[in-house]
Amino acid sequence: MYSSIGNKKNVVSFKKALFKGLAPDKSLYFPIEVKKLSNDFWKNFKKMDTFSLAYNVLKNYINNEIPKESLFNIIKKTIDFDFPTVLVDKNLYSLELFHGPTMAFKDVGAKFMSGCMDYFIKAGNLNHKITVIVATSGDTGGAVANSFLGVDGVDVVILYPKGRVSEIQELQLTTLGNNVSALEIDGYFDKCQEMVKKTFIDKDLNEKLLTSANSINIARWIPQMLYYFIAYKNLNREKSNLVVSVPSGNFGNLCAGMLAKKMGLPINHFVASTNENDTVPKFMKSGEYKKQKTISTITNAMDVGDPSNFVRILNIYNDDFKNLKKELTAYKFSDKETILGIQELYHKSKYLLDPHGATAYLGLKKYLNNNPKGIGIFLETAHPIKFLDTVENALNKKINILKNILKLKKKKKTKIGIKDYKQLKSFLLSR
Repeated sequence: MYSSIGNKKNVVSFKKALFKGLAPDKSLYFPIEVKKLSNDFWKNFKKMDTFSLAYNVLKNYINNEIPKESLFNIIKKTIDFDFPTVLVDKNLYSLELFHGPTMAFKDVGAKFMSGCMDYFIKAGNLNHKITVIVATSGDTGGAVANSFLGVDGVDVVILYPKGRVSEIQELQLTTLGNNVSALEIDGYFDKCQEMVKKTFIDKDLNEKLLTSANSINIARWIPQMLYYFIAYKNLNREKSNLVVSVPSGNFGNLCAGMLAKKMGLPINHFVASTNENDTVPKFMKSGEYKKQKTISTITNAMDVGDPSNFVRILNIYNDDFKNLKKELTAYKFSDKETILGIQELYHKSKYLLDPHGATAYLGLKKYLNNNPKGIGIFLETAHPIKFLDTVENALNKKINILKNILKLKKKKKTKIGIKDYKQLKSFLLSR
């Protein structure tokens, strides 16, 4: 079961939280109980295949609302690609999360959410179409569009900030057609996110079955825990001083890692690596949260001035700032530093980083310099090809373009310009 963070008495099922997205009081849903994984789980941990591992972790959050066989099949379709952990330097690993269909870490959450929603739609014989509305700073929209493409009974509406996503990211948003609509918003990601949230409390849209596919949705957010379990299994180490660095924008991925730790996964410390949008690094210094105006950077997926999921992180730690500081360090890095990070690791190990992975690499390295006994993993959240211009300019070399990207470049983009919430509302009501 799940409750609203803003009102603990507002308790809903997994299904309702999935389809509602946002709680009626505009706050996020959170599991009422986070259970520690059993001793039997850890005894069998090394022997389990990835699907069984994922099932045993995620079943705790479904509350038997999806039968075992159906849930297992959803999981098999969700994680049907590799998550390699690559040694790039002494005691320093890259967890590659870009081997899915849209080459970004968002694929797992989007595919799981799509699978769960498809199950409930078919099981309930729903007669009304559901509109999945999602704000994206780049990768979320592509993953959601791909996961829900052609799903019966579902329309997908993607809001993305004009001129603030990479060329390939925009192609992934705007070339699918079918049941996917791409709306180009005049503003930053925060504006897109705020507009999405507003649709859920708009009385005129109540008859529209709306849900969000952002990480505010528990079905998009919770599966990201799997990255951390898989990484730990990949390392095959016992009781190591494990440090994980996460490129952080809306903070859903990092928050999922903290949830995994709460379930018993032995992660010693987390590093939140941000760009110039340093709301959280400032909070970790002062203890005072102040949202900021968004700054545009080369790590566009992290251009978030008011990260939605940070409230979930505070909830995990019961708003205890001292305990949070023991387990979380936050750094910010400029575009210049990020470029230097790409160059440094390539010249050292011939390892190719995307800009977001580069910030995570820099954050991990900075933390380990002061804590040298740690074993470090940084999350490489997108394929470098998705940020081709940035990476090529950083390294002063051409990178081979993948065949699927070449095919994408030949497709026609279809998008609708939206200036404000009034236009968005009109678009949704017209459907």
